[in-house]
Amino acid sequence: MPSFDYLALDTAGHERRGSVIGASIDDARARLDARRFYVVRIEPGGAIAQPSPANDSAPLLSRNISLRRTLTTKQLTLFTRQLATLIEVSPLEEALRTIARQHDRDPARRILVSVHAGVVEGRRLSRAMEREAASFPPLYRAMVAAGESSGSLPTILTRLADLLERQAEIRGKVLTALAYPVVLAVVAVVVVAALMAFVVPRVVEQFDSVGQQLPLLTRAVIGLSEFFAGWWWALALAAALAALAWWRAMHSPRFALAVDARILRLPLIGRLVRDLHAARMARTLSTMVASRLPLLEGLTLTTGTIRNRALRAASEDIAESIRTGGSLSAALRRADVFPPLLLYLAAAGESAGRLDAMLARAAEYLEREFDSFTSAALSLLEPGIIVVMGVVVTLIVLAILLPILQLNTLAGA
Repeated sequence: MPSFDYLALDTAGHERRGSVIGASIDDARARLDARRFYVVRIEPGGAIAQPSPANDSAPLLSRNISLRRTLTTKQLTLFTRQLATLIEVSPLEEALRTIARQHDRDPARRILVSVHAGVVEGRRLSRAMEREAASFPPLYRAMVAAGESSGSLPTILTRLADLLERQAEIRGKVLTALAYPVVLAVVAVVVVAALMAFVVPRVVEQFDSVGQQLPLLTRAVIGLSEFFAGWWWALALAAALAALAWWRAMHSPRFALAVDARILRLPLIGRLVRDLHAARMARTLSTMVASRLPLLEGLTLTTGTIRNRALRAASEDIAESIRTGGSLSAALRRADVFPPLLLYLAAAGESAGRLDAMLARAAEYLEREFDSFTSAALSLLEPGIIVVMGVVVTLIVLAILLPILQLNTLAGA
């Protein structure tokens, strides 16, 4: 019978290496399970290299952490939902082992095995997740720690799963809202570029021997076509230099802050960015307050995830105001970048002692507003792109047809 080399963890969390004989890899795995070993890797004999003497003191699980990829948002959401369900009916260690086994030969399996190993070693779940900090954000770990301290880990994991699912839903709506207009705009640019590069020059060749002055529209289109054909490299170089200059300028905190503040003042995009941030913050804070996590800690952790620097500065000011004893509603009002509804509901929640419920309602309202706003914007943007594309193509076609009609007129005369 063939032999298989294995790397496993025993019930004490220690690494175990060796060989096991079995009819197949599944039979060998079953033999190790019977010995109460949690199999990390098992391969045909000789496939698992022994550790070098220089690295004997470093366990394999610790050495490979830098080589692992992170959990995707979808994987993290699914893991949270599964863990919240399983720990209600089984021990945490067994629940983690069960979930990890579902990711056979996958980077997610190695990440979950690392967390499971930390729990087996006696660490709290939140501390074990620090091994994979790239996959489990600080806010996530803070809420897990709050659940462990209060004895309500299943409830908090369920809230976390709801939060992640809702954020993924909003993110999907944003991508869906942007995908069609972007594709439509790209197609329009490609069509116009193809007409200018291939169709117009061929038509020009037919009119070179006519000896008549071409219509103004035709001359303008021919001039643009020749310019793009002869100087496309200069345009590409200028675009690359402009992109490089913009990238360098955005590394300046003052310039980047001014740009982000300007974005917030734009008629349509500014409102979209503000509402998205307000909805995300309201839902996150609602979940944290309901989980008995300190509001200040939640604001501090969420501030680092905000990309818009103007909104990040406002969130930092809000956190500082609450740290000095102020209320959330008063801090939001002074920031002057959040929707009035969020300010009103936050104040109502604080006065009634139901801040979590009021923030959740604010998030639901802002998310509905986002849905209706994007639907209305798309209903105007899509026809607008089509109309602009139609006008440009019509002008090019007219530039080609006008000389033909002119020649027919002269021939008829």
